[in-house]
Amino acid sequence: MILVTGATGNVGGEVVQALARAGAPVRALVRGPVELPVEQVVGDLNRPDSVVAALDGVRGVFLLPGYRDMPGLLRRFAAAGVERVVLLSSQAAVATDTDNAVSAYMVGSEAAVRESGVDWTFLRPAAFMSNALRWLPQLREGDDVSDAFGDVPIASVDPADIAAVAVAALLEPGHAGRAYSLSGPEALLPADRLRVLGRVLGRDLRFHALGDEEARARMSATTPSEYVHAFFSFYRDGTIDETTVHPTVERVTGRPPRTFEQWATARAGLFR
Repeated sequence: MILVTGATGNVGGEVVQALARAGAPVRALVRGPVELPVEQVVGDLNRPDSVVAALDGVRGVFLLPGYRDMPGLLRRFAAAGVERVVLLSSQAAVATDTDNAVSAYMVGSEAAVRESGVDWTFLRPAAFMSNALRWLPQLREGDDVSDAFGDVPIASVDPADIAAVAVAALLEPGHAGRAYSLSGPEALLPADRLRVLGRVLGRDLRFHALGDEEARARMSATTPSEYVHAFFSFYRDGTIDETTVHPTVERVTGRPPRTFEQWATARAGLFR
């Protein structure tokens, strides 16, 4: 049995679907009943004791990072007989500035998994292609989109490709003790991604880069200050590398990573 945490999220949802297609026994850990094609168990990873029942018969876990007591959570996994954990981490785990909030919880999560005694695989993807969904409110108003860090290219990755690597690591031998950097096939500026999206939608979309002061103010309206600082550290100070194209998706899955155009085409209905 494979337990999937974050089963309704961008990556976890794809992991659930991919495991189901592979015919693997899957259990989704959820905070409340939702519509999923697999068995569900309610629990809260911030309360490790609440997930003990969900671990019955589980041998592999797809795990999200950053819960309050990661060491305690991993102790429950090990005690229940879990044999391998695939952790969704990020490039923040190897950022040159590890004092920021995002890096801190990624590094702490990796350490807890590594020290648990359970076989582990870390997935360290670049930013998700699905982050483009944050443009939806602006696109509903017109053809102009403004966003931060307009001069920063990112080799963003399709969450389905992250899930494909996760499923391989959960079901196949040979992935224990590996930390996989994951990317899409090319590094694109935000304006490039919007141009591709416009072509898919048949719209003449225009990108406007926010100045740093305006970007910081906009982000601070909805995001805690420590995370705003982390994003500026990553993308303005360059303490994270999400421009490098990594061969990992193809090496693990046997097929190249999907392009942003492929991702946008598959999800065009969300933007219409």
